[in-house]
Amino acid sequence: MTNTVFEFDGNKYKQASTHQKEWGNKIIAEFKLTGDERILDLGCGEGILTRQLSQLVPKGFVLGIDSSKGMIETAKEQESSNVSFKLLSINDISFSNEFDLIYSNATLHWIIDHKNLLNRTYKALKKQGIIRFNFAGDGNCSTFFKVVKEVMEHTEYKYFFKAFEWPWYMPTLMDYKQLVDSCDFIETKVWGENADRYFQTKDEMIKWIDQPSIVPFIKLVDESKRLQFREEIINEMLKLSEQIDGRCFETFRRINVYAKK
Repeated sequence: MTNTVFEFDGNKYKQASTHQKEWGNKIIAEFKLTGDERILDLGCGEGILTRQLSQLVPKGFVLGIDSSKGMIETAKEQESSNVSFKLLSINDISFSNEFDLIYSNATLHWIIDHKNLLNRTYKALKKQGIIRFNFAGDGNCSTFFKVVKEVMEHTEYKYFFKAFEWPWYMPTLMDYKQLVDSCDFIETKVWGENADRYFQTKDEMIKWIDQPSIVPFIKLVDESKRLQFREEIINEMLKLSEQIDGRCFETFRRINVYAKK
């Protein structure tokens, strides 16, 4: 399988990514930095968390990369003297002995080949450098996946997905532990996290469906049917996820990775 590059609207994502920012801030709060580190942010999105990292390293530097032009265009609004952004696929990084910390939040489930990812990030680290990742694992977004798979099979849409490849890699915790342990890091830790979430309103859930969840699917549908396809997914999602109090529930299961070179 090969990775397809998906285009996102950075400004819409900024409005729809509250929970991603919560997870990212939780990780950033862990770091004990001296202030002169060089940091790489894999899948920087709209750049808000990347900018926050740069404020922790006033004598260092942070590079944020993303394969989406829309994300990078929005992220560049966050640039300053010690943080910059580059349109670059995570699959293609070729840095060597350059970073003290490689960070990634809520991105790496979009990367299919994690053996390649881990080898490239290992090479990019300085000695004693660390990676700290958080991404989706097995059991994530179970309601959305059920709904979108069912809607894709409807007669009026099935044709559009004949050659479709599932866009996400969400391994079990055990499988990922084995993968990390097969690499050359001198110290590793891999653990799971239940981050199930209640969206506070239906509108919040819909924004999350639009950016980023439905993106890999909707552009494959003929333009004349896209609105209908989207509405069917949204209606079914709300039917299955809406609670008595009006909030909407979805499962979010995370894999956390710490590894030192």
